[in-house]
Order: sequence, then C-alpha cells, then structure tokens
Amino acid sequence: MKFFDRLRTEKLFSFTLIVFTLAIGVVIGTLVGTGVKAARSNAGNFAPDATPLTIPNAVELPSQFTQIAKQVEPSVVSISTSYLPKMTQNPHQRRRPLQPDEGDQGEGNGNGSGNGGMDEFLYRFFGNPFGEGGPNMRSHRTEALGSGVVVDRAGYILTNNHVVDKADRIQVKFHGDVAEYPAKLVGSDAVTDLAVIKVTGKSGLEPARIGNSDAVQVGDWAVAIGSPFSYQETVTAGIISAKDREVEDANRQFQRFLQTDAAINPGNSGGPLLNMRGEVVGINTAIASESGGYEGIGFALPINSAAMVYNAIIRDGKVTRGGIGISFSPSDDPRTAANLKASGVSEGVFVESVAPGGPSDKAGIKDGDVVVAINGKPIHDGNQLTGVVTSTTVGNTLDITVVRESKRQNIKVQVADLAQIFPERFGNGSQAAEQKQEGTAVSFGMTIETLGERQIETLGIKEKGGVRVIEVEPNSFAEDIRLQKGDVIIAIAGQHVNSIEDVKKVQTTLKPGDAVQFRVLRQGPNSNTWTPIFLAGFLPAKQ
Repeated sequence: MKFFDRLRTEKLFSFTLIVFTLAIGVVIGTLVGTGVKAARSNAGNFAPDATPLTIPNAVELPSQFTQIAKQVEPSVVSISTSYLPKMTQNPHQRRRPLQPDEGDQGEGNGNGSGNGGMDEFLYRFFGNPFGEGGPNMRSHRTEALGSGVVVDRAGYILTNNHVVDKADRIQVKFHGDVAEYPAKLVGSDAVTDLAVIKVTGKSGLEPARIGNSDAVQVGDWAVAIGSPFSYQETVTAGIISAKDREVEDANRQFQRFLQTDAAINPGNSGGPLLNMRGEVVGINTAIASESGGYEGIGFALPINSAAMVYNAIIRDGKVTRGGIGISFSPSDDPRTAANLKASGVSEGVFVESVAPGGPSDKAGIKDGDVVVAINGKPIHDGNQLTGVVTSTTVGNTLDITVVRESKRQNIKVQVADLAQIFPERFGNGSQAAEQKQEGTAVSFGMTIETLGERQIETLGIKEKGGVRVIEVEPNSFAEDIRLQKGDVIIAIAGQHVNSIEDVKKVQTTLKPGDAVQFRVLRQGPNSNTWTPIFLAGFLPAKQ
C-alpha cells in the first residue's frame, strides 16, 4: 500500500509541476503579446496630437501667366547648332583633303590620325605644339544652343544671329515633341543680331502673334519663354524695366533694347519676350552680368525693329542700310557736348571722322563739321541722324546742313550701302556671304576694300589706287601665295586694280590652272615704309 501511496504522491507532484510550468508559460506569453501590441499601438500614434494631411481634388487656378504659357509654348522652339571650323594649314605646304570625321573610319582609335589619338591629346592640352606653321591638327566641332519663335506657318523662325552664326547644321525641337527637325539659314543680320531660319518636316506649326513694341510702357508685365541652359519651355516673368536702352558696345549701334528683369539666361537667346496678351514684343538677345548668368538685367530687341529686319531678309535675302560715311560719338558722351559748344551750336552731330572715299568725303563734308539738319529738318543727336540715313534708299540724295567755322552750308550727299562703306564693322552676316558668292572672297579666298585718296595719303602710300586686303581665308589660294592682311594689291595678272570691281573683272578672265601674279605693297616696320613684292601661284581647280 505504501508503494501505491508513494506512486500517487509522485504523480500528483509531476502533474502539479506541469501545471505550474504551463501557467508560467501562459503568463510570459501574455506579457510578450501585450508588449508587442503596445509597441504597435505606439507606432501608429507617434504624434498623437497631429492631424494627417489630405490632398484635395486637382482644381486648376487659371491666371494670365498660365494662359500665356499654354498659348505661346507651341510657337517657341529650342535650337541646337554645330560648326566644324576649318583646319589650320601651313601656307607653305600643299593642301590636302580633309579626312573623314566619322568615328568608324581611319586607323588607330577611329580619329583618322593613325597614331592612337596622340594628335587629339596634344591639341586638347597644348594646342598645336608645332605653332601656326606646323602640321595640321584635328578640328573640333563646336556646338551652341538657343531659342527661337515661329512667325510663319510655312516654317519660318526668328532667332538671334549669334545662335546660328557659322553653323553647318541647325536642328529644331518643338514643345511636346522629342524629335529634332532640320532647318536651314534663310538670312541673317549681324548688325541687329537677328537671323531667320526655316524648318522642314514639321506640320501644324502655330506662329506666335506679333505685337507692337511702341505700345510697351515701363512697368508693364513681361514674360520670357525659352531654353536656358537647355531647359526647354522655361517660362519666367518680370516687368519692363526701361525702353530704348543703349548698350555700350560698338557692334550694337543700331540696337535700342527693351530692358526687363524677367529671368534671361544663356539659352534664352532668340526666344520671345511677351506682353500680357501673349503677343511678341521683343526678341531676347543679351544680358548684363558679371557672373555670366541672370542678375536681373536682360535685353530684348523690340519686335518693331525685328520685323523690319525679318521682312527685308525674306524679301531680299539681306538687310541693306544707307550710309554717308561719317563717324561720331554718342550723344551722352561728355566730349560731344564740349565739341558742340566749341562749334557754337547746342544741338547736332559733331563729325569726328570721315570715311576716305565715302559719300561724305566725295561731297565735301569734313572732320569737325556739325550736322544740324537733313532735308531741312533739324537733327538733334546721333540716334536721329542714324535713323534718317539708314532708312534712306541707297542711291538717293540727302541735303545735309552743316555748321563749319560758325557758318551754315548745305551739302548734297548721295547715300551708299553702309556695309560697303564700313565693311569691317557692318559688312558681315548674310551680306558678307553674298560678297563671297559674287566672287571677291571665293575666287582668291580674300576680302578686300577699295582705298580712297585720303586713306592712301594717311597710309603713306606713294602709288595711286590699289585695294587693301582685310581678311585672308584659311586653306585658300590667297593664303597659299602668302598674301597677308593689310597688304595693298596694286596689280593682278599684269592689270592695275583700283577697286573691287577691277578685281572682279580680272577674275572673269582667269580659269583654274592659270598662273596668276600679284604685285603687292607690304608695310614695313616703319608705318610709312611700303615694300613692293611679287606673289604668284597656280589657281586651284576648286576653291
């Protein structure tokens, strides 16, 4: 019996132990579960006194700015251009054809040099290590970005000349279209920094509406759209800060800008400046900046001026301006006021210099004269004179009143082409291209100017006539025979030349393969010393 009592006692102990162990486990499990629930509860109420944010339904808030953006963005384009400069050549070496620039042609690393790219390495870090007269180095394609605005459904786009200048490839991108469309240059005007291009392959073009920039007032809202730093379709807003703003740059003599604080940056060039009706009132052209980026001062050429240039280009392919061949200081220059007062007048244009052989020189206007009237109408300052003369048709005569030694004189001056009077300043853009097409720069590879009697006297040249070389093109016949800028050509192929027309006449008598001799005067170390030399060569089959 004791044995069974003992057994029952041990079973009870074991059962009690098992029950106790289970109870402990239940308690521990309950505590752990409660802790997890508490942690989860605390995670959802980290900031129990905060109210979750809710996003309302999308409701557009229309404004004039958003309406302008939607209206005009389809008319604003992004323009990318590229240009491969001509290779620098040793004029003493025979010309060689340019090598293909494609990466899958040529030897070595595909650069056509056959030396594993060493030429490119040297060029990139040291320029041409052999100097200007050394072997050819690989030309590097340069690229530019800008903006433009469609002004005609036929594909005509207005932009800045500096965006497309020298480009051999122009591509255009439109709003909401990832494709790039080819474009060609129709014409340009470097004087106002404007150009017209025409895009092909794109249909459904929407031209922007043209406004009247004369109606713009200081303080008006202004909107700029373009592709600054390649960020296409960027819209910025500001006000018109000033009108008729002049920029201290000799190359911008014919530009009177609208000034705005709407953000304009590199890449905005050529894009439109708009009024609050969404009309184009200007073409964004330049900025005033010490950093190179936006600093609150931007300039746009008024659309009224831009439209005149555009109309001339699509009508004639170029812009022709009248000129009388005089130079003068700006009206706000202190010297101008002093010169006028010393001449005994309060208003007018003090003539600082007269272009040798120009219209004024031929008519008898002299340095120190003061222009006080044209065709009987008073002339108050240089801007007014410039406006009257440049808008006069070439070949027409102006009756110019001058004050000389306190006496008035009327002098009749026949207006000439400004680009021909001052070719170095104004004979660029599409007009220079036309001169090349006419033969002066194409046949020999040089640009020349006629020398007037006063200019010959100033230069100290003893012989009469001749034409002066103002530019020699790389890889040209003129460069091959060692013609230099500043040389005065007296004769070509035995024929005396006194003008550009004389040179053209000689060219018509020549053919590829002919031996051509130039008699040239070259200036020595002493500015008044001119040495005669003979330069000759065989005309190449193709220029």
